[in-house]
Amino acid sequence: MELEYDLLVVSAADAGDDDPLFQAGTAAFEAGDTAAQAAALKGHAPAVLRYVSDRFAVTSRGADCRPAQVGDATIGEREGVPYADLLLDWTCPERVDEHVVRSGLFPDGEGYVKGTKTIVTYEIDGRSGSAALDAANPSFSTAQTWYERFGEFFLLGAEHLLTGIDHILFLLALIAGSRRLREIVLAATSFTLAHSVTFMLAALGLVEVPAVIVEPIIALSIAVVAGWHLWGIWRRGEHAADLETAGRGHFSLDRAGWIRLGVVFCFGLVHGLGFAGALGIDEAWSWTLLWSLLVFNVGIEVVQLTIIAVVFPLLFVLRRRAPKAGLWATGVVSAGVSIMGLIWFLQRVSGS
Repeated sequence: MELEYDLLVVSAADAGDDDPLFQAGTAAFEAGDTAAQAAALKGHAPAVLRYVSDRFAVTSRGADCRPAQVGDATIGEREGVPYADLLLDWTCPERVDEHVVRSGLFPDGEGYVKGTKTIVTYEIDGRSGSAALDAANPSFSTAQTWYERFGEFFLLGAEHLLTGIDHILFLLALIAGSRRLREIVLAATSFTLAHSVTFMLAALGLVEVPAVIVEPIIALSIAVVAGWHLWGIWRRGEHAADLETAGRGHFSLDRAGWIRLGVVFCFGLVHGLGFAGALGIDEAWSWTLLWSLLVFNVGIEVVQLTIIAVVFPLLFVLRRRAPKAGLWATGVVSAGVSIMGLIWFLQRVSGS
């Protein structure tokens, strides 16, 4: 199990009323001393194991399997944040071909974090797969069907985009700056292809870029894409939504359309890293995890296309019936999105 170190320390100390664990663990965290962090967990191993085993359970035909810690906890790192690595061995009353796994780790009621999701990958008794557990779906069975397993990751992807305000604002900036349906479809497709590539590579541990680099660039991308449309309004005024001489070929994009498409693709590569970082998966290559991540990505895309299908036709009708009002509407949206992106960029660069 990989658990965020400082969160594990405060949660286990609070649950077990173990103030020495809190003092030693917090001091080691603030000092950035991995040896001291491991020592704090080792010195309070019973309290840590009790917290984890009380909230992460494996059952066999309704009977509890008994966990035991194997070796001492070690300290790893993800996105510059220390993680506690615990190896646990569950002994079940009898050997069966189905197990139920339940997670209640770091619940909202503790008040430290909100909306915790636990990603489980398993290979046991000839069965393998992945599952995403949260407060609404706290358990799964290793006998679950493939469509039940993939359905969980589809919903996880959809929820991730709906709750990710930065990605939604980026999408709104794309919609506001698109002059016709072909442009927004191509932009969305370009963005999808780009972030799918880096999302998969990062989630499977093949590419690693620190969050301190990725997150500011994501914020800057929002400001740039929105600002692109504002610059077009300033430069061309009421003709900002007009097409220049379109190029030949199947896509028939003008010069501005091709440049914008390239910019969106580049920023999509960075957003993919952000998706992977937010999901918190960094595992070695496996086909099971690969398919689960692909389904997660499909969930993202379905929500993205739904937003486009709802918003762009309304904008198109407004531009046709009241061109000036349409221009003002897209200008206001782009200005708001651009300002928000710049604020986030400064906050993330400064670390505030």
